[in-house]
Amino acid sequence: MYRQTTNINYANWILLTLFFVGHPMQSLATQSAPEPNSPDLFLWLEDVTGDKPLTWVKSHNNSTMAALEGEPLFDEIYQKNLIINNNDDRIAYPSIRGNYIYNFWQDKINVRGLWRRTTSTNYLTGEPTWETVLDLDKLSNETNTKWSFKGATYLQPNYDRAMVRLSPGGSDAVEIKEFNLTSNTFVTDGFQLPLAKSETNWIDKDTLIVGTNFGENSLTDSGYPRIAKIWKRGTPLSKANTIFDGQKTDVWIGGTLQYTDARTYITIYQATDFYHGNYFAYLDNELKPIDIPKDAVLHGFHQNQMIIELKSAWSPAEHTHYLQGALLSCDYDALLQGDNRSLHLIYQPSKVSSINEVLITEKILLVNTTENVRSKLRIYTMQNKQWTHAICDTNTMGAITLYGAKLDEDSFFFSYTDFLTPTTLYYVESPKQKPKQIQQLPPFFDATTLETNQFHATSKDGTQIPYFIVSKKGLAHNGNNPTLLYGYGGFEISLLPQYSATNGTAWLERDGIYVLANIRGGGEFGPAWHQAALKENRQRAYDDFIAIAEDLIKRKITSPKHLGIHGGSNGGLLVGNMLVQRPELFQAIVCSVPLLDMQRFNKLLAGASWMGEYGNPDIPEQWAYLKHYSPYHNLKANAQYPKVFFNTSTKDDRVHPGHARKMVAKLESMNTPVYYYENTEGGHAGATTNKQRAFRSALIYTYLHQQLQP
Repeated sequence: MYRQTTNINYANWILLTLFFVGHPMQSLATQSAPEPNSPDLFLWLEDVTGDKPLTWVKSHNNSTMAALEGEPLFDEIYQKNLIINNNDDRIAYPSIRGNYIYNFWQDKINVRGLWRRTTSTNYLTGEPTWETVLDLDKLSNETNTKWSFKGATYLQPNYDRAMVRLSPGGSDAVEIKEFNLTSNTFVTDGFQLPLAKSETNWIDKDTLIVGTNFGENSLTDSGYPRIAKIWKRGTPLSKANTIFDGQKTDVWIGGTLQYTDARTYITIYQATDFYHGNYFAYLDNELKPIDIPKDAVLHGFHQNQMIIELKSAWSPAEHTHYLQGALLSCDYDALLQGDNRSLHLIYQPSKVSSINEVLITEKILLVNTTENVRSKLRIYTMQNKQWTHAICDTNTMGAITLYGAKLDEDSFFFSYTDFLTPTTLYYVESPKQKPKQIQQLPPFFDATTLETNQFHATSKDGTQIPYFIVSKKGLAHNGNNPTLLYGYGGFEISLLPQYSATNGTAWLERDGIYVLANIRGGGEFGPAWHQAALKENRQRAYDDFIAIAEDLIKRKITSPKHLGIHGGSNGGLLVGNMLVQRPELFQAIVCSVPLLDMQRFNKLLAGASWMGEYGNPDIPEQWAYLKHYSPYHNLKANAQYPKVFFNTSTKDDRVHPGHARKMVAKLESMNTPVYYYENTEGGHAGATTNKQRAFRSALIYTYLHQQLQP
């Protein structure tokens, strides 16, 4: 989803990521849907902090909590969740910065969390001694604000300063303040930005690249920075020098920096929509266009080779052609001079593989790929402008995540997980050595009685759609098994096997079946898998999900009265469409921080940034297809709907809570009972503390057991 992967992470703003035989579907051509000027009777609920909407929220929260907390299982699930979330044996995932490893940690005592560090040597012992850098609970008490830590941007190469991002209540909007990493204090009269969806990057100790709300007309329609400036220490922000001025219709403008011993690379990116844009090199106080495809992703630089990933095929010169999904390198200086003949192919995915992550150091290039929805980690080195690689020895049948590397070395950390194997953190000292286990999660649930299988369902157009199923060994195919089907299907996000202690204790150990859907719109099989379900083709993702549900029923793994589904954000839109398109297939639906009103989504918070994924409802030709997958507009008064559990956050400034609020109000106006819970903080993740996470999960799993048990 995110166009650049060095330092700045705008994906934190824009998306998420959350855990988790019927009747033939009516043809879209015959479905009725409203015209653009239909009145919205529940528009008042879009007033996020208005007295009347918040009174409505409080009433619904009280009703839902009373119903679900009263269930016998609730307290047991909640207490187990809390123990898991606060367990001291959790992995302290590393963030390598110079000679230190940083980590953010929350537990029973440190509710808001500790930003802390230890030395690299000490970390590798497996039992490190941590030094507190910033105590978020102490800071929250001192300032009477519930701060959420949103990361930091470090000054290289000394790493003695950082720009710290702090969010009130978990929102995407942050305050950014300069922090001294020698004294572990905020810098008096240092660089500081007020609350906004801002980004900063260091050029040197006295200079920043800044994107923020500079005042009138300085933001895009999506609410992100439209202007990039250079800000010098000791000068007011109003005097910062503009280096790029984008269009209001852009999604965002961002600057990023990659430091190496040889040189520092500064680039500016103009996102004209979510998947297309323009890159510029900032050299000698001037911008120079970088001539690569508009939809390519720039991952960074290695030995002056620019690393780019193609989202569409590219023929940059005569007799050269690179396929969609390819990872390429090219000589940076030659490209800036207009010579694109010095391209080198690094990796070309097959039809069943894709690139999931790229991590760059001065000595190695790590490419985390998936094959048949299973991870495979490749380690590349370049000599004499030729790439060679080795496969990291993991024997993986699950998912790998990269957790950092030292920029001037070839050592790195990664984790491995699958549905039944507790997540394990490994350290690789050099590509020639086998991974060393540093830490493993304890087994929070008994996996010895469980097994994982991968099946395929046939979608409406004949495409084979893979899905994983986690269940008891020797499962009885009698149609009576409580089953939870999770999906997302958007923004080229891949859903891979993952160990979830909460899901294991609250669902799998209680004879529930868990199913993970790898539908189109995701990134499991590369850009083509994603692009197959864009805009007017969105229904393909929903057909895929329906096909998996029907396949589960056909195999008699479950039946409609025991089948529940869960999705969040774009996945909330997915399950919202399941509600209106195939309500008879499901007995329970968990719809988290969802998009649901596709007529107004582009007018609410960051919604305009997603028109590259969905389309523009203000264009009649695009509303003509959007209206068919706008759940809010396709509810029917005489339909029989399952009792849905909607949940969101007042502080979600990415997907507006009005989507969920209005959907609930409309269902209730049709005399359809629902559950609704809105956390007063939490942002798009829905929760900011371990206690909030445990409570929200307990509500969800209690609801699922209530609805799906025989």
